Amino acid sequence: MLQEVYHIPALLPQTIDALQVRPDGVYVDATFGGGGHSRAILERLGPEGHLYSFDQDEEAVERAMSDPRFTIIHSNFRFITNFMRFYGVNAVDGILADLGVSFHHFDDASRGFSFRWTGPLDMRMNRRATRSAATLIAESTEERLATIFKVYGEMKNSRRIAAAIVKARGEQPVGTVERLLEIVRPFISPKAEKKELAMIFQALRIEVNGELDVLRSFLSQSASLLSPQGRLAVITYHSLEDRLVKNFMRAGNFSGEADKDFFGRTNSPLRLLNSKPIVPDEEEIIANPRSRSAKLRVAEKNL
Repeated sequence: MLQEVYHIPALLPQTIDALQVRPDGVYVDATFGGGGHSRAILERLGPEGHLYSFDQDEEAVERAMSDPRFTIIHSNFRFITNFMRFYGVNAVDGILADLGVSFHHFDDASRGFSFRWTGPLDMRMNRRATRSAATLIAESTEERLATIFKVYGEMKNSRRIAAAIVKARGEQPVGTVERLLEIVRPFISPKAEKKELAMIFQALRIEVNGELDVLRSFLSQSASLLSPQGRLAVITYHSLEDRLVKNFMRAGNFSGEADKDFFGRTNSPLRLLNSKPIVPDEEEIIANPRSRSAKLRVAEKNL
């Protein structure tokens, strides 16, 4: 059993149903987190089934359950193919990825993921990694910072924010959440303060952890790793992730432009099963407000 669930999984029943878990199947939970999805998959597995779960965070790995049908892998899911090969698995029946940041991370001031707390400007999912958000800010050019805030945070005044950070870091290092807030607040609309600060922190977090590059690699590998008619279920939380997932599931590439054969059939390893994403209902949002932006897309491996 799990020692403690510190992340309420979004769209839990919808995701597990979408995977169509078979008692004797082999499955991958690419984002173990608090273990909610993994536990639900295990409940549907028989003694001959197996679940492999990934997490690069030590605290999550330490909280993993002990079960002969379960293997926890302390690594980033971008290495999914390598680890499955290591365990002698050539194909799996289903893969799940919940791309949300754990509540535990957001609520831990020492991790620096949230503007709501004071503490170090860290944001590393993997604490063994060398580059934190503070390091990123200290070493990036003004142009690079502007690009990060514009592309990953969709901030309209990204250049002004970047210029202010570069000027401020010349006077004093930007190593804490409160120091960053002091610099960027003059450029934030008071009416949309929470939203815009969240966008700035999201942009830094995506860059620190290379999240979109990791997602592209994971999706490509998942398509190859799935057995015919195997299912891929991905939960996203912002438009950048969702666009990549939708395009890949629908067209087999990240541009979304379908490559069709002579007969007009799309050349894609997957078939997107839901044209519109599955989203939380009002009851779930009330019970778990952080699920509000969750979107579930599901695809099946073509024969």
